[in-house]
Amino acid sequence: MIRLTLVAVAMATLSGCLGGRSIRYYTVTLPPAPEATASAYPVSILIGRIGAPEILKEQPILYRSGRNEIGTYAYHQWAESPVQMVKIMLIRRLRASGKFQSVAQLGSSAQGEYVLHGRLYAFEEVDHVGSITALVSMEIDLIDRETRKQVWSLFYTHAEPVQGKTISDVVAALDHNLEQGLTEVGSGLNAYFSARFPHKS
Repeated sequence: MIRLTLVAVAMATLSGCLGGRSIRYYTVTLPPAPEATASAYPVSILIGRIGAPEILKEQPILYRSGRNEIGTYAYHQWAESPVQMVKIMLIRRLRASGKFQSVAQLGSSAQGEYVLHGRLYAFEEVDHVGSITALVSMEIDLIDRETRKQVWSLFYTHAEPVQGKTISDVVAALDHNLEQGLTEVGSGLNAYFSARFPHKS
């Protein structure tokens, strides 16, 4: 299971200290990629660009208060930007599925028949009157490199209730929400390729 876990590292001697208060960093623990299996679809997938608003290319954890206001937590940050985490998680999760011959980042030496790219729209705490939710919103598209056409697409958006009021509670809810979204991506790709290669499903 993918979990967002607190990295209890006080970067006081480096750039991780603001006004004497240490920054707490959060990151993702990814499952190891297994060996390819004989049941893998005969395709290789490349992970292309994941676009996002500029604020999701930075590391501070975001919160939304009201319809149009977004703030950041100065002392609670991701170890990597949300958009980069999503890309890494896509690569590792699809590898871990064992469904594909290979999964790699576009631009590497690897070759692939399909490219996944998309956009991350939201990855943030949302404050309501009397409650908090963790919002994840993203869109993922699959492109056939030979035809250059989009052959599959998924739009995912969900506000996960936060069970508590701490940053750790928010992180746990974002963890569960993102895992659910990536599960839907994997299931959708599996459905698409099982229809193309029924003898492999």
